[in-house]
Amino acid sequence: MLKLLLLSAVQSFCLAMGQVCMKFAVMKMHKFVFTWEWFKDLALNYWLALTGVSMGLATVLWFYILRHYPLSEAHPLTCLSFVFGLLASAYFLHEPIPFTRWMGVGVIMVGVYFVIK
Repeated sequence: MLKLLLLSAVQSFCLAMGQVCMKFAVMKMHKFVFTWEWFKDLALNYWLALTGVSMGLATVLWFYILRHYPLSEAHPLTCLSFVFGLLASAYFLHEPIPFTRWMGVGVIMVGVYFVIK
């Protein structure tokens, strides 16, 4: 069960980092104009490329997890991505996190504990 938890944590981390990279990618994008210049800027947006790499890695890990573990154990652990996403939004994006969201993270962690128990 520890291996599943570690794999799920890495997979969830990759999902959360993909979302953070996507946020940076869209913040860097210019207003949509149907021009070659806009599409060139999109193609050269390294945050968008990092999003693809991160999400791709998360998907490959998810395939591995699904192949080797029961879905009833694996799927609830994907909620760790909410925890990593909240931490990343506070650290990288400097977003304020209200106490109620921290309470939600606590509930998620209790749920993870019961799933791996």
